[in-house]
Amino acid sequence: MELQWPLILFTTLVAWSAGVFGCQGVLALAGAGKKSQQLLTVLSCVLLAASGVAVFFHLQHWERIFNGFGHLTSGITQELIAIVVFVVVAVAFFVMARKSADGGTVPKWMAWVAIAISVVLAAVCAHSYMMAARPVWNSVLEVLSIVGAACILGPATCAVVLAAKGDAVDVCGLPAVVGSAVGAACTAAYAAVIQMGGGAFMQVGYYFDPTVPTKEMANAAATAAGQAPLLWLGAVVVGALVPLVCCVLARKKGDAAVWKAFGAVAVVAGVVGAICLRVAFYNMGLSVFMFY
Repeated sequence: MELQWPLILFTTLVAWSAGVFGCQGVLALAGAGKKSQQLLTVLSCVLLAASGVAVFFHLQHWERIFNGFGHLTSGITQELIAIVVFVVVAVAFFVMARKSADGGTVPKWMAWVAIAISVVLAAVCAHSYMMAARPVWNSVLEVLSIVGAACILGPATCAVVLAAKGDAVDVCGLPAVVGSAVGAACTAAYAAVIQMGGGAFMQVGYYFDPTVPTKEMANAAATAAGQAPLLWLGAVVVGALVPLVCCVLARKKGDAAVWKAFGAVAVVAGVVGAICLRVAFYNMGLSVFMFY
């Protein structure tokens, strides 16, 4: 399938935005990161806005996008609802933090709402791609791969911002390590699904050239094999293991300077890995039907 770079960037940026805001909720529950909460909320919204700009480049006629909002079962409708609710919660979070005595405290219930809407946003945007006609896409692990990217990128980004703002950064240690570990597991699991995806087409006997019945319309096995470098080097090693190692080392050292360096590396590696995984995702977006 042709690579859809606007959508690759959209899903990556949405995961990043959701990860940052979700980690803010975790920090708020711990009463930490008060100097950084407002900046992190702005950063999360900027990332979400950038994702919106990216997705518009996917549309040849952007004005027709409103035609897709006609039914609640439409993936684009569900994405829009999740994004609108996310923005409303983010604005409320920012206002509450700004009006607090220290400029960074929000009620516990708002912290939980921030975590919940972050998970929902990432999951809903990923769920839009699940369809039975494309076996590699039709997996709950595809959804978890986006949630996992949020778990990698969010805490690492927050740690860098906290370190730069002079907040106590040690509170980000456990969320960053746990988040990167969860993200690594989700990434590796879905990478395995993509790598084995060629086998999903072997049982579909009608996916062959009707004039040459022994010739497949697409060589699924060869396509799947070609994803190995992207999946295991790009997505798993660079995008999952590097952030995990960086977060473990930064937590062990514990000081702000180390978090700035290792956290930044974790963020960059996480973004690269997320993009590699989505590239492989589109490369394996083969349909079981001859007619698209």
